[in-house]
Amino acid sequence: MATSYPVDNTNKVKRIPKRGHYDKATIYEILDVGFLCHLGFSVNGQPYVIPTSYGRKGDKIYLHGATTSRMMVNLEEGIPVCLTVTHLDGLVLARSAYHHSMNYRSVVCFGTAKLIADTAEKEEALKVISDQILKGRWEESRLPIAKELKATTVLELTIDQASAKIRTGPPGDEKQDYELPIWAGVVPCQQVWGSPIPDPLLREGIEAADSIKNLV
Repeated sequence: MATSYPVDNTNKVKRIPKRGHYDKATIYEILDVGFLCHLGFSVNGQPYVIPTSYGRKGDKIYLHGATTSRMMVNLEEGIPVCLTVTHLDGLVLARSAYHHSMNYRSVVCFGTAKLIADTAEKEEALKVISDQILKGRWEESRLPIAKELKATTVLELTIDQASAKIRTGPPGDEKQDYELPIWAGVVPCQQVWGSPIPDPLLREGIEAADSIKNLV
């Protein structure tokens, strides 16, 4: 089994190519940290970029939405899809405005999606998405009933090609600018979960579930 994705003009990182990565281990690691992606696709010449949640298992990415969703209706036809995920790790502040940047980890995936019709496979894909967002919550919840499953489209997107792009480290200024009396460096950025806020209609005596306790 190949450990890297094939590289061509579709997924090759051209701007600062040394930041590009094509190995599956790096790409999967970046995908697995988050659960929010942006899906790009075109319908009759009109481009769309839609934010949505996802779950990954192997080289498959699972997506879900209402059966009436324009995104779901068109994606299940097998049109080309571009899926992107980005994590901001810090602001990179240089001495010159030109060299300001960001530290980040990003992934761009290309492929086509297919409809999951089998009920058992559909439920398993929804569990993968749920676990990606909050591991363990699926087992704590009331699972979807037949009516809810019927109203939900679940798609399986096979990653045909992908690339990651990563920037780390301090700013890079022009040699002469290092003498300027201007602060330069990195301001780290990270996502932190806050304290859970109970539903106003929550029955008394119900504590936060284990999945939430493990998160915070």
